[in-house]
This record gives sequence, structure tokens and C-alpha cells, in this order.
Amino acid sequence: MTVGIIHALLGGLLGAVTPGSGRRRAGSHRAAPSCAPTPIRRAAPRAPLPRLRSPYGSTEPLDGRASLLVRPYLLAHERQENQARRRLTLVLAADFGIDLDTRVLHGAGAAR
Repeated sequence: MTVGIIHALLGGLLGAVTPGSGRRRAGSHRAAPSCAPTPIRRAAPRAPLPRLRSPYGSTEPLDGRASLLVRPYLLAHERQENQARRRLTLVLAADFGIDLDTRVLHGAGAAR
């Protein structure tokens, strides 16, 4: 019984000194909002996006050779191989006297 009396006295004292700020506070009046509500801004309507076309839905198979996307190190390797072949042909002609076929450019068709 003493706990009930102490609880009632403390509840009344705290209610008078510091009113509650939550949803379940005692009293039937509602507290005024602390700030004015901001108006909701409506965005301008956007144009619809185009429909996506799946590459898997096409009837024709894709041609990989038609693409210009080639890894640059593959092209560099081919260029280096061609240059090494031309250099070898030139060395054979200059050092060992092997005649070059003059009809073929860059000595690629050296005499056999």
C-alpha cells in the first residue's frame, strides 16, 4: 500500500513539474507541432524511358568478327611478329647475301 501512495505522489509531482512528451502522456489535449509542415514538392513528369531490347531475343546470331573491339595487345603482338619477320629477312639479305624478291614489299617473300 505504501508503494501505491509513493507512486501516486511521484506521478502527480512529475506530471506537474515535467509534463510527458510521448504519445501516452496523461491529459487529453494534444501538443502543438514544434515546426510548420513543409509543403510536398511534386517533381515534373519525366519522359518515359525507351523499352530495353534484349540481345537474346534477336533472331540473327551476333557476328563477333564484325566488331571493332579488339584487345590492343593482340594487335601489338601481330605487328611485332611482322616486324621481326621483316628484320630477319633483311639480316639474311645483308649478312649472308641471300637475294630478296624485289616484287614483294618489305622482303616478306625472300628467295628460298
